[in-house]
Amino acid sequence: MTDTLHKKSVAGVLITIGIVFGDIGTSPLYVFQAITGGGKNFNHDLIMGGLSAVIWTLILLATIKYIFFALNADNKGEGGIFALFALLKEKKKWVIIPALIGCATLLADGFITPAISISSAVEGLGNVNPDLPIIPIVIGIILVLFSVQQFGTDLIGKAFGPIMLLWFIFLGYLGLINISKNPIVLEAFNPYYAYNMIVNVPGGFWVLGAVFLCTTGAEALYSDLGHCGKGNIRISWSFVSIFLVINYLGQSALCLSDGFHLAERQTVFYAMVPKDLIPFSIIIATAATIIASQALITGVFTLMNEAIKLKLWTNLKVKYPTDHKGQIYIPFVNWFLMAGCILIILIFREATAMEAIYGLAITIDMVMTSILLCLLLLYKYPRAKGFYFVLFGVFLLIEGIFLLSNLSKIGHGHQFEDGSSAPGAEFTLILAFTFFALLYLFYRARQLRSSITEYIPMDQVKPLITALQNDTNMSFEASNIVFPTRSTDCKQLDSTVFYALFRKKPRKAGVYWFVHVEILGEPWGVHYSVNEIIDKSAYYITLQFGFKEEHRTEFLIRKIHDKMVEKSEISGDSVFQSMKGRFSEPDFKFVVLNSRISTDNDLTTFQKLCVRAYRFVKSTGLKPAEDFGLDKTNVIVEFVPISVTAIIQQDITEDYEDYSK
Repeated sequence: MTDTLHKKSVAGVLITIGIVFGDIGTSPLYVFQAITGGGKNFNHDLIMGGLSAVIWTLILLATIKYIFFALNADNKGEGGIFALFALLKEKKKWVIIPALIGCATLLADGFITPAISISSAVEGLGNVNPDLPIIPIVIGIILVLFSVQQFGTDLIGKAFGPIMLLWFIFLGYLGLINISKNPIVLEAFNPYYAYNMIVNVPGGFWVLGAVFLCTTGAEALYSDLGHCGKGNIRISWSFVSIFLVINYLGQSALCLSDGFHLAERQTVFYAMVPKDLIPFSIIIATAATIIASQALITGVFTLMNEAIKLKLWTNLKVKYPTDHKGQIYIPFVNWFLMAGCILIILIFREATAMEAIYGLAITIDMVMTSILLCLLLLYKYPRAKGFYFVLFGVFLLIEGIFLLSNLSKIGHGHQFEDGSSAPGAEFTLILAFTFFALLYLFYRARQLRSSITEYIPMDQVKPLITALQNDTNMSFEASNIVFPTRSTDCKQLDSTVFYALFRKKPRKAGVYWFVHVEILGEPWGVHYSVNEIIDKSAYYITLQFGFKEEHRTEFLIRKIHDKMVEKSEISGDSVFQSMKGRFSEPDFKFVVLNSRISTDNDLTTFQKLCVRAYRFVKSTGLKPAEDFGLDKTNVIVEFVPISVTAIIQQDITEDYEDYSK
């Protein structure tokens, strides 16, 4: 299959610009507004120091760490913190903690980034009409943005790529016309200015929290690796980074011009736009911020898809709008993020108020990525340990400084003109901690679940099936009984299926079918294989679906049954004498199982909490029948008990016996 997105090409680069660089590409809208304290402080050392810090942050973190190193750390073409976890989980057990922290903080950022990006652009309308209601417009754009996700990032990227290309060219143009008026800002490439701001400018260290906003999209860039491929991302960044730096130089040049100040409701970015271009700049900036949100949304889709594959979250409905497996759409995540974004907009109301909660989550995520990336490179290149220790020591030092600066926003929310206030960075921490708690408790519950014997050798199953079929005292339950199984090996059977088949209620049937479903790497095609367990009595079926194929499991099992009848491998008769010859197809019964921890288990308080969290998370996912692709009208869902801890020991005393009557 030809994959335009992953091959290095003009089309691939254009689509990549549309998908990947929206978040980091719209940071000029608010970075210098935040550095200058909302457009109030234009001190020379602050502006030059902030500019220098921005330039070197883009060089060290965005370019060297992510573009050069992180993009090489992919897991079968997928990027993001779970890709690192998947590569390291067999080496160190503790890597699950930074992986879950990174996931939780990126989810929190998924609420915040679309809200602040779109608000910061739409608020430019205040330059045209100060009385225009901003919040309804922002919410309207959010609703449209999340509604089009179902059509896939391929279509979106083709539409957004040219817009983002125009946006970056516009950023470069604005930067150049302002640099030409004050070229002294070119001296900011000297990192001394950043050092001077941190050490000598009052409050300079805390300004780094604002500086960090220039690179918040770098983590989403890594998460989107599976959508576009590292070749196209690297080529695109060489273009994007130049225009970003030019624009930041231009904003600094404007801020340092004699007598510069902002008008009411004006921002540093819109102040650099010529008056006759203000309407165009608002339109293109709003479009770009919509794309910025898109970059993060696709990154979160990828992140959650990886979490599902790694069994760190319950199975969710995953759709593939295009023939490229990296192009995914997860409806539950999409609408959940949309609700979160609208909540943020309603609470914080304006972009300036959101600056206090923006940056902290992604800083923590970057620190976690650095830890895991460093560990991976140490394992991969043991002879270069010293080099990687020093390099990632520098990265972690820089990110640690940014983290401390962002932590200063805790308890310092925005004060509105009406006297009310919005929360500070503690809001972000609460949000991220909630996500982390759910992820961690679900993970621990999965560990509890895995403590039982998951599979029974099929050699133990065969004689029991034969004994059931030969039991004349037992009536048949069905001619064909089907159990979906998660066992990937025909030589073993799920312990839950074993329990339901023999211990809970012995099930007598003419033919037993154990069906395992697999998803292929290509979009189309359905394949199957049959393993005989007992001749004419029991079979293990593997069904393989292309990732875009509908899972019509019941239809396909019946079709396989008919083919086997044609080849005389099974009789195809009904086991019920009164029904023989009356219907062309025999009856089928599908049994799907849900495990529940037995009440006999002696659970600790923490284990009970894990179980409750596990059940809550499972309730957000696919129902068992839908998970296996079965027709709900012909499925029995049953619960089977499992033991994950020591069984409760409780003594009982007999007071008396009386059989006299």
